[in-house]
Amino acid sequence: MVMLTLWLELVADALTAFKGGVEVFYTPLMRPLLLLVVAASLSAADISKLNIRELAKPGERVEVAKVPALAAEAYAHPHTMEMPNPVFRLSDVLFLGADRMEKLDLYFPSGPVRKDRPAVVFIHGGGFTGGDKAEYRSASVSADLCRAGYVVVSCNYKLGSKSAPGVWPQNISDCRNAVRWVRAHATALGVNPDKIGVAGGSAGGYLALMVGLSDDKSGPGGDTSAKFSAKVSAVIDMYGVVNFSKHGKGDVPGVPATEQNSYLPELQCDPQDPAVLILHGTADTTVDIAQSDDMAKALRAAKVPHEYVVVEGAPHTFDLHPKGKSWQRTGVINGAEVSSTSNKPELTEVTQAFLARTIGN
Repeated sequence: MVMLTLWLELVADALTAFKGGVEVFYTPLMRPLLLLVVAASLSAADISKLNIRELAKPGERVEVAKVPALAAEAYAHPHTMEMPNPVFRLSDVLFLGADRMEKLDLYFPSGPVRKDRPAVVFIHGGGFTGGDKAEYRSASVSADLCRAGYVVVSCNYKLGSKSAPGVWPQNISDCRNAVRWVRAHATALGVNPDKIGVAGGSAGGYLALMVGLSDDKSGPGGDTSAKFSAKVSAVIDMYGVVNFSKHGKGDVPGVPATEQNSYLPELQCDPQDPAVLILHGTADTTVDIAQSDDMAKALRAAKVPHEYVVVEGAPHTFDLHPKGKSWQRTGVINGAEVSSTSNKPELTEVTQAFLARTIGN
């Protein structure tokens, strides 16, 4: 499964390279290079190093009613100094209904038992056409945040090309419903329903921004009749696709021209939005860093609290431990300008500090 999802992630990102709002499609000559990239990535992406312990047997269907007992099993393990200390995952939980194949994974930290943990919904990337909730990046970020005390929910969503019917805005709706599912089952998960954040990488970064910035009732994929809100208190955008519809390129099919702007996160910003953390690398050749520059400018103009971390030398598709040289952070918190630097590319502390300020720990 890991090998397959990594392949889908890399090929999807390569086949649909979003540069300045223009989709650039590959040629057959690129295939050998892609195979080499995939082979190198697979050798590095050893998920066993993440020390994730499964709470159910592979393929076992777990009903929501069983979640509290399984979560208690995770919390019963004392928090250890094991490097990395273990986290506990409950895989393949249904959240969209029995007729949908998309599922989610739940990550629980080891002890102590709490009923008010903050939660983060993580959305995988893959060019909107591939990827999976259990691919290495999703599992790595989820495990890191879980070790910091967060309950993490890594979700799948409707995949397909932009020309395929039923994909847009269902993909956005599915991610909103992942947040609603967490809020609806907050007691069973031991989660504070008022402390939920959303995060994602690449295509998942776009979807996280849409969930966080666009109205959960009237925005794309919104639901006016939903019993539970999909609003969040924090957004983490990791090198997300933001401007794919600019300049008349890549418009969302089936959506009138007058509504296309509603699919652009940078046009959804207002002072009531939750705080946003943007992470992007200068060596990204799949999603131009200019897209994150534009997103940060839009957040600043709308007076939305935000932090923008540029990682020098980092490529696309990184987790919280990117390859790179250093990072620089700018933004506005509580109306005050912030700025800091690091001589290492490590992003764990800056990300956890952002979440601690926005949804607690």
